[in-house]
Amino acid sequence: MNMMQAAPKAGAAGVRLVDDLPELSALQEPDCAAAIWHRQMPQAFSTWINALPVDQLPRARVVLRPHDVAQTLSDLCTKAGMPDRMERRWFEEDVAQMSASFAAIMDAPYLRLRLDVIETNACRKFHIDAIKARLICTYRGTATQYGNGSREIGPSEIFTLETGSPMVMRGTRWPEHPSAALLHRSPPIEGTGETRLVLVLDPVETMDDC
Repeated sequence: MNMMQAAPKAGAAGVRLVDDLPELSALQEPDCAAAIWHRQMPQAFSTWINALPVDQLPRARVVLRPHDVAQTLSDLCTKAGMPDRMERRWFEEDVAQMSASFAAIMDAPYLRLRLDVIETNACRKFHIDAIKARLICTYRGTATQYGNGSREIGPSEIFTLETGSPMVMRGTRWPEHPSAALLHRSPPIEGTGETRLVLVLDPVETMDDC
C-alpha cells in the first residue's frame, strides 16, 4: 500500500523546493526533475474560490503569447460569469505572473494555457508527460500528487502538493533526463463531490507546434 504525505517535502528525489516564483528556474539545474514553490494563497481568495458555483469557474485551452495572458484570462473569467472583485483580480494577476515567469525560464515565445475544471479521476495513473516541461498549479481542490517510482508499479511514497503551490517538471522531451524517475498524477476525487480548478502551462516554440 502506498504511503501518502500531505504536504510537499524535499524527500522526493530530484525535487527542489524554492522560496519564490523566479527560483523555479532550478528546473534547469542538473538532476532536477521538478521544482516547487511552496506557498500559501491568500485566505480570502481560497475561501472565495472554493465557494464559487462550478459554472463560474473559467475553462480554457488556448495557445498565446505570454503578454496576452492577462487580457485573455480576464475575458475568460467574464465569460464564465466570475464576479469582478478583488479575489478575481488577484487570480488573474497571479496566473499572468506565473505565465511570464515560466515563459522566461523556458525561453518560450508562446504558451499553451489550460484551465481545467475537474470533478472526476482525470489522469489518475502516475505518468511522465510527453512534453519538454510543464507548470501545474491547483487553485481549488486537492493538488497534484507525485513521487519516485516506475510507471508499472507507481511510487512507494506519494507526496501531495499544497493547493496554490506551482510545480514545474521535466517531461520525456527534455534533452537530459535526471535519474529520479519522478512521476505525477491528478488525485482521485471521483464520487467525493470535490471540484478542482487547475492551471497547466506548456512551452510552445512556434505556432506550427500547436
